[in-house]
Amino acid sequence: MTDGAQPGPDGALRCPWGLSTDDYLAYHDTEWGRPVHGDDALFERLCLEAFQSGLSWLTILRRREGFRTAFAGFRIAEVARFTDADKERLLADAGIIRNRAKIDATLANARVLAEWADGELDELIWSYAPDPDTRPAPKTLGDVAAVTPESTALAKALKKRSVRFVGPTTAHALMQACGLVDDHLADCVARGATG
Repeated sequence: MTDGAQPGPDGALRCPWGLSTDDYLAYHDTEWGRPVHGDDALFERLCLEAFQSGLSWLTILRRREGFRTAFAGFRIAEVARFTDADKERLLADAGIIRNRAKIDATLANARVLAEWADGELDELIWSYAPDPDTRPAPKTLGDVAAVTPESTALAKALKKRSVRFVGPTTAHALMQACGLVDDHLADCVARGATG
């Protein structure tokens, strides 16, 4: 099997990972790689990418609504007010990944980000988007990097500002998911989509 674009159920070529399940197909076609803006929306993606660390993205995708319910829709101001009782509630919530370190990081990050100016997270993250004209479209999955100089710089910038649990690989996954880079394969029907 090749790791280049493959025909989907409608015959259109797609990234092969997007064809493995119906959940992935919908996510691939309508969300992944499309620009995401807004502090709360980016906080959600940042948190979900951190929870995904060491797990399959499909695990997170299938629990996303549980995460949204558990974390007050990822509204930074609300999550920043979570108490120790909320933390215990989260640790007992089977609808999310009950990892203490990841929950602690999410709550700590919300408290940090609640102190930032409106739009500051959006501005910071998007300031690391590389010039799309300098990145050739990947032809195969093997051409897609897991870490880039931009994702390394973004991870360092977030860490310097006390945002936790975001290394270069997580930062790059965030950049891919939120449209800072377009890592859809060159022949993929979703390449260049702007949503």
